[in-house]
Amino acid sequence: MVKKLFSFQVLLLLFVSGCNVGAVNNNEYKVLYTNEPSQQDDEKQQPSNYTVAIIPKVINIPYFNAVEEGAMEAGKDLGVKVIYKGPTIADSEHQIKIIDELIQNEEVDVIAVSANDPEKLVPVLKKAQNHQIKVITWDADTLPEARDFFINMVNPETLGRHLMDTLAWNVDEQGEFAIMTGANSAANLNEWLKWIKQHQKEYYPNMKLVEIAATDDDPNKAYLIAKQLLNDYPNLKGIIGNSSVGPPAAAQAVKEAGKAGSIAVVGLSPPNPMNEYLKDGSAQIITLWSPKKLGYLTVALSKNIVTSSYPYDNQEIPGVGKIRRIDDIVIMGEPIDFTKENVDQYDF
Repeated sequence: MVKKLFSFQVLLLLFVSGCNVGAVNNNEYKVLYTNEPSQQDDEKQQPSNYTVAIIPKVINIPYFNAVEEGAMEAGKDLGVKVIYKGPTIADSEHQIKIIDELIQNEEVDVIAVSANDPEKLVPVLKKAQNHQIKVITWDADTLPEARDFFINMVNPETLGRHLMDTLAWNVDEQGEFAIMTGANSAANLNEWLKWIKQHQKEYYPNMKLVEIAATDDDPNKAYLIAKQLLNDYPNLKGIIGNSSVGPPAAAQAVKEAGKAGSIAVVGLSPPNPMNEYLKDGSAQIITLWSPKKLGYLTVALSKNIVTSSYPYDNQEIPGVGKIRRIDDIVIMGEPIDFTKENVDQYDF
């Protein structure tokens, strides 16, 4: 048995708040405002004049719905006006349009974006900076010159290597496997892919990566890709979903093909969409962090930088916990694994 140097223990007590991620907004942009402080006696704060714009890669998928809920909760707790705008498809041009509109309206103090493309967003983000708007990234980064800092959910090497481990554990460390990623241009996904492939080469020589397929974070496209992978590779032993739409689509395809248990499905997804798949054996292990917590942290750090209060290593963020800072990257914490044994403990 190959030694797994980068596996980590599941964090069962990671902060997770229950949230409803089922609501769908059919508009291209979702714009929500809040500047009323929460009524929690120990956390009341006076409404500020600060406005933070949170821009996800795409709206109307469970992962970013949960981020939105955390961001709106932080807005209430911290007395910040929060604008949540996102495109209906994971496309950098749509994000550029949103950012341009925010600059022209002159209403925001901070723009926080999960970038669909690390390079294409640079000019418009620099434009925002020239208009005295603070810029940060979260979930997926841009080039460093276009932002103040990047909020990363986890250490990318640890995550990528762990995803490879979770698949290897479930296929006896041998056989063909495929990866379903999101957009080919997404910097965070490509970083995780790099470490998945590196870990396979170093520790699992009897496993073979046959294809990396891009879903563009589109659930319908992901489902069709998953079915095609099963058809194209009759000896396929496993699928890693490298973005949140991948594992549900792969598990559904595996279930419909009657191959639950013979083709392993692992990867990144909130637990709610994977609950039944984990229980019926169509998926084995799902990994993630709390996206709601990520939304909360992004608003909290956005408020701080308006007054030039920048994050620091081991800083305690109320409602989040201690964060790490390495150079210009904030790391929120460690990921958590969901299995059939513990998935009911989580609701997001």
